[in-house]
Amino acid sequence: MATQDTSEPTAAPTEEVVDWQTKLRYFLNSDFVRSSPYWGIPFILMGIAVYGGIGYNVLISLTDYAGISQPSYDSFDLEMYRTALANEAFREAAINNLILLVAFTTVSLVLGLFLAILLDHGIRYKDKIQTVYLLPMALSFVVTAQLWRWMYNQESGFLNVIVTGLGFEPVDWLGNPKIALASVIFALVWQFSGYAMVVYLAGLQSIPSDQFEAAKVDGASTTRTYLRIIVPQLKESSVSAAVVLMVFALKAFTFLYALVGQYRPPNGTDIMATLMVRQAFKFGKWAYAAAIATMLLLLALSVIAPYLAYQHRQGSL
Repeated sequence: MATQDTSEPTAAPTEEVVDWQTKLRYFLNSDFVRSSPYWGIPFILMGIAVYGGIGYNVLISLTDYAGISQPSYDSFDLEMYRTALANEAFREAAINNLILLVAFTTVSLVLGLFLAILLDHGIRYKDKIQTVYLLPMALSFVVTAQLWRWMYNQESGFLNVIVTGLGFEPVDWLGNPKIALASVIFALVWQFSGYAMVVYLAGLQSIPSDQFEAAKVDGASTTRTYLRIIVPQLKESSVSAAVVLMVFALKAFTFLYALVGQYRPPNGTDIMATLMVRQAFKFGKWAYAAAIATMLLLLALSVIAPYLAYQHRQGSL
């Protein structure tokens, strides 16, 4: 007598499962996955080098590591951060950083916009003027610093030759705490305002010319046309140029070091980066320097993160 098979039949795979398996098989056989041994290893190594270094820096900042001995990882605390925030030299450097960041970016944007408007009007020698204003940006921080070091020289500098020629006493541009930071900002604006000019010029040339014509028909002056109609349409250009300029400002250590040739810049121009390097390489306070570096990184992220979020909302990322 045949036994009756009482087992339930196996359920056929649903369309969702089949579709998922097909997509997985297609993904595993894609060029992206098959080429991963070639791009994956360099990508991982770069990630370890960059983010591993950042992580180790944060770790060191939580210790009391100083000198040439090995750091101790027995306990971690925020003592170095508290020390930095309570230190007057750090607060002065942080304030100088913010002044440099805001003043340099603002002046560069305003000057760049003014130059872009002039060039957009089709003035004579437009190409030559554009080249002249872009040329400083092609120079490195070191070359720019050496140039302005000569310009600011108290005895034979070009600026003081003009000042003394007008009958005034020579000015100590870098030694006077009241004007030293302004002198640094002026030199950086000279180098990078051309970048803002190019960004704004591209934005101006993308605006339809009929808007100018319509404003002229309505009787609006040129100044009113730019302030009320044209400049508000340059928001994207302003944001992108401002972020790049602020990144340049945060990288001003190389310029300051080349300008004065020592860890300690003139009074009134110390920034977080110069303070960090001085604490690490001159005094051997590695944990303290690491804490300053971490706070400088947070300052940089506070500049870049809002821009990335803005770009993401606009659908550009």
